[in-house]
Amino acid sequence: MSDTISSKGSLSPRRIGTPLSPSATRVMLLGAGELGKEVLIALQRLGVETIAVDRYADAPGMQVAHRAHVVSMTDADALRKIIERERPQLVVPEIEAIATELLLDLEREGFTEIIPTARAAMLTMDREGIRCLAAETLGLPTSPYAFASSLEELARAIDSGIGYPCLVKPTMSSSGKGQSLLRSAADTARAWDYAMQSGRVAKGRVIVEGFIDFEYEITLLTVRAIGAAGAVETYFCEPIGHVQINGDYVESWQPQEMSSAALKKARAIAGAVTGNLGGRGIFGVEMFVRGDEVWFSEVSPRPHDTGLVTLASQRLSEFELHARAILGLPVDTSSRAPGASAVIYGGLDARGVAYEGVAEALCVPNSDVRLFGKPESFKKRRMGVAVATGATTKEARARAKLAAGKIRPVEA
Repeated sequence: MSDTISSKGSLSPRRIGTPLSPSATRVMLLGAGELGKEVLIALQRLGVETIAVDRYADAPGMQVAHRAHVVSMTDADALRKIIERERPQLVVPEIEAIATELLLDLEREGFTEIIPTARAAMLTMDREGIRCLAAETLGLPTSPYAFASSLEELARAIDSGIGYPCLVKPTMSSSGKGQSLLRSAADTARAWDYAMQSGRVAKGRVIVEGFIDFEYEITLLTVRAIGAAGAVETYFCEPIGHVQINGDYVESWQPQEMSSAALKKARAIAGAVTGNLGGRGIFGVEMFVRGDEVWFSEVSPRPHDTGLVTLASQRLSEFELHARAILGLPVDTSSRAPGASAVIYGGLDARGVAYEGVAEALCVPNSDVRLFGKPESFKKRRMGVAVATGATTKEARARAKLAAGKIRPVEA
């Protein structure tokens, strides 16, 4: 199922050249993890010349890109040198921790196009910016929240209205890093210390959120792409349900059942947020749901980790949708079958691990596996994912978890 919302502005579809030639269409990804790797593969299938940039060598996306660079992406001068040398037509942030002021400068200069926009990258890098936009500018329903720059401010914010239980997160982090659930004042100092250790950049600030008694969480993948009339339109994938442990996704499934009223509200929220951010591409909009009630949580202006399920469940995965949208090409958000994903963890701390049980995993009916190729394993690092389809999401989830459980990272 998909819906469209017309938006102001129009853009002609791009002409795609030949890689490694003067006519090449060059796209640079800032961040080359497992999600970026799938985007790069999707772009290459459309004949795009790709450049991967990340802070460490041999990142997953670097293994498939035409060229790769290692640089701290919060170092504006170093990053500008690489962008000016490569001269990409599109720069696609794939992580939050980037020198966003540089992106704003490059966009103002007309040197390159930032996906979806430099403003979107800047706002979504910081939970403070996106929460204020959603709650205060757009008036969307959210959990009660406050921001704090010290342990003392955090304690006052909780005592003055947020209350317990509550969640504390660094304003700049992703994938649940630094997130804590506080049940009493005894948890506050530990939560502050954990947030300070886990933020993506050295910014000692947190968001504290009042706990919502929700039934489930969803990710609503929302695509802004060029429609048949030549204008930007908004398309929705089926909602994705997911399980998180300590704020980190461990499995997801699509579709997540929800009432028609809740789905309508979710689409309205996602359309409002992404419409304000603008540009083209896919957005992962996270929301809490209880009955017909829906609350906005977060948004990522790029493919979402819970959306790995779309490798099995949709005709075009979230990565293919992102590639098409940013190139100005038509999209199709139709579903193929109920699907699910389950994370494969490293289970050990080692470099250059090997994987056993892959054959057994692929014997699970309607299953598939993605091993990301990360050069170093940690016990709780996401090293791969199993995806599966079934007659129902329940069957798909059982298959994905069974396949993921058969794969064992071992020291090489």
